[in-house]
Amino acid sequence: MSVMAELSIFPMDKGESVSPYVARAVDVIKNSGLPYVFGPMATSIEGETFEEVMAVVAACYHALLPDCGRIHVALRLDCRKGATGRLAGKVRSVMDKVRT
Repeated sequence: MSVMAELSIFPMDKGESVSPYVARAVDVIKNSGLPYVFGPMATSIEGETFEEVMAVVAACYHALLPDCGRIHVALRLDCRKGATGRLAGKVRSVMDKVRT
């Protein structure tokens, strides 16, 4: 099974720029060993099980928790049996169909 998550997580009590906290979460994702794509509004992560992906989401939350009084988490999941490598595959499938 492929479980893809689109995660946006950041503190709401640290002023205008929260990039140090976003970087902290991205470090957690990077160190998880799961494939991921960082973007300007969210990070996409792909794992083989729901539990594996949710463990990374929880680890991101716990990385911010010690010094953040309010944390915003936006999470979308796409779970599909029998598929792998969808982070790149989904983008490639659409781009192959985009008219030039």
